[in-house]
Amino acid sequence: MQRFTSPRLWTVCCWMFILTCGPSIGPASGFEPNYDESKIPDYTLPDPLVSQDGAPITSAEQWNTVRRPELLDLFEKHVYGVSPKPCPIRHEVVSRKTVFNGLATRSEIDVFFGLADDAPSMRMMTYVPNERSGPVPAFLGLNFQGNHGVDADPAIELNPGWFREGRNGTTDGNKANEKSRGATASRWPVKMILDRGYGLATIYYGDIDPDFDDGFKNGIHGALGGQVADVAPESRWGSIAAWAYGLSRALDCLESESELGVDTSKVAVIGHSRLGKTSLWAGASDPRFAMVVSNNSGCGGAALSRRAIGETVGRINTVFPHWFCDQFTEYNENESACPVDQHQLIALIAPRPVYVASASEDQWADPKGEFLAAAAADPVYRLLGTRGMGGDAPPAKMPAADRAINRGVIGYHLRTGKHDVTDYDWQQYLDMADRHLQ
Repeated sequence: MQRFTSPRLWTVCCWMFILTCGPSIGPASGFEPNYDESKIPDYTLPDPLVSQDGAPITSAEQWNTVRRPELLDLFEKHVYGVSPKPCPIRHEVVSRKTVFNGLATRSEIDVFFGLADDAPSMRMMTYVPNERSGPVPAFLGLNFQGNHGVDADPAIELNPGWFREGRNGTTDGNKANEKSRGATASRWPVKMILDRGYGLATIYYGDIDPDFDDGFKNGIHGALGGQVADVAPESRWGSIAAWAYGLSRALDCLESESELGVDTSKVAVIGHSRLGKTSLWAGASDPRFAMVVSNNSGCGGAALSRRAIGETVGRINTVFPHWFCDQFTEYNENESACPVDQHQLIALIAPRPVYVASASEDQWADPKGEFLAAAAADPVYRLLGTRGMGGDAPPAKMPAADRAINRGVIGYHLRTGKHDVTDYDWQQYLDMADRHLQ
């Protein structure tokens, strides 16, 4: 597959189209999205409770020993790509500071992918409430504009890595500048999270794999890519798998550093947009995550690919060819040929709690498809002894906007508004965590 090799050219192309068509759509290539439900192609969802040889899955044992490993293998080989085995890590605490007038302790930690002196690293920033009797449950998620974008405190080091050119003068070329401090703080209500008794850990996703396509030479692909040399080239890990790999290594670090004060048996992995796709794959592939949150993740995330409405598989693979494995391109505008769909990804998280959220003005991400995927995962959750979405059966239709479904282990809401993360979203995630992690 032909790949872009110039990050500068790639960035310019992306932003030319974004400025024309809005923040949730990538560069133009003549694609006309369908938003008409009547034009959705006929499709049949692959049954998560029928094995590849056609045998029904009727017990938790069959799910855990037959169907779940089967589905993980299919998602690896056909969607996200096969990742290396977990690498050893080491970490160095860079700073530790009391913040918010004594409410919490903030730490910055460099986590290295390997033991060598020149191993690549990511900078993790954690917040833990100071008034606690022991380790606390926490949310772990990647961010788009650096840790300094989460919190404007000038004591946080400005990330020196590569950044997509930002709006409102937040970058100089592909480097962050002082105007980027606190630029995404509205998406990370740190004090709200701390007041509810939770910790927070976050990492700039570009530390793990810069988000441009150079043939997988940069980030941890370049450092660890040799470990998947025996994997078929079309099934090697893409950037989403790399970001998920980084989240798992972050959890390794939290497990090894007890002074950070995080209860690592109660860590919820969270992500928005492409990082919501990442949180789902991280939660599916690493069962240590106690809860999974997908915010507006759309195509390749929580939305059913077979609906082919809004962003399609062909569209996403054309605009972001580095996100998924090359095999996924075989399903460009041919979604029903794929052996899996995204309800099965959600099912792989079972029986752990999962929360899927959509936004009413984010039709590009197909809110209805996200809801339908959550509902279609419900039978697996019930097979494993939970109430799924609650009640005797999953709801037959989407809830009204701003009416959360949160009675069971699968949560869902459609928030009024655009492609974003808001306080309303976080309130639902915290409520879900209260029920399952506290």
